[in-house]
Amino acid sequence: KHEFEVAMTCEGCSGAVTRILNKLGDVKFEIDLPKKLVWIESDKDVDVLMETLKKCGKEVKYNGTK
Repeated sequence: KHEFEVAMTCEGCSGAVTRILNKLGDVKFEIDLPKKLVWIESDKDVDVLMETLKKCGKEVKYNGTK
């Protein structure tokens, strides 16, 4: 499970993240809006996940695996 910090401030932000991750397919994820965290379970490379998350236009930081 990879943990990312995404600068989300509202439901719209988390909605954008949800739409982007759903397009990847074969990805399980959880979003914690108050803590600005996204956990992703995927076989995809961390770099791929990072680039995908950046498409929502927010600042993204990789926190490692949990």
